Amino acid sequence: MRIGELAEAVGVTTRTVRHYHHLGLLPEPERRANGYRDYTLRHAVTLARIRRLTELGLGLAEARDVLADDAGRDLVEVLTELDEDLARQETAIRERRARLRALLDAGHLPAEGPVSPELAALFARTAAELSDSPMAARDREVLALVETAAAPEERERLLAAVGEVVRSPEAVARANEAYALLDALADARPDDPRVERAARRLAECTPRELLPQAAPLDLDHSFLRALYADFAPAQAEAIRRALRILTEEGR
Repeated sequence: MRIGELAEAVGVTTRTVRHYHHLGLLPEPERRANGYRDYTLRHAVTLARIRRLTELGLGLAEARDVLADDAGRDLVEVLTELDEDLARQETAIRERRARLRALLDAGHLPAEGPVSPELAALFARTAAELSDSPMAARDREVLALVETAAAPEERERLLAAVGEVVRSPEAVARANEAYALLDALADARPDDPRVERAARRLAECTPRELLPQAAPLDLDHSFLRALYADFAPAQAEAIRRALRILTEEGR
């Protein structure tokens, strides 16, 4: 058989056959005097087996292990591992679908979405309680970022702390005042006298539970430097001072 005939018999492309030759999965046959490869039934049997293995989900390296005489792993072992991996994937897919369904059932996706259903519900509550200021919107973006990167226990602590703010009318009033003060600094200079008042109000309304628990807050951390750079100079200075106030209180 020529390569095209072999590929057609097994239901693959000639490019696939050549790729398997390149990887050492399928032995290359001897060439005839005219230069064409002469494939045998044994090549077709091996190629068909490779196709069946890959359709089960095995990678090409794993298929090579199965085909190799000295691989030291039998087909039962490889397929058992594949079955376990597929079971893990099924569990992960079910969990993702449950999260998607919770977000869709909520009826309203926040602009920062997709976020966890818990944070989406929290944003829905804050929309009714907190002012719709530019700084409040930036605050929600940062919360979504922190929640995404946080460990599960940290995420739970984060949501609980912000939830306490929303449930307290006094805390909501302080947060709205802080947002207004920060919004007013959009075009100000870092040495504007209003920066200090905004910093102190921001420190007052920031839940202490949001601060790192395991170690003191590093005010020069690369994440915080990136955070400062994303705000107007006076706003960044107010945030920096607020964090300094919170750090000194912690000490």
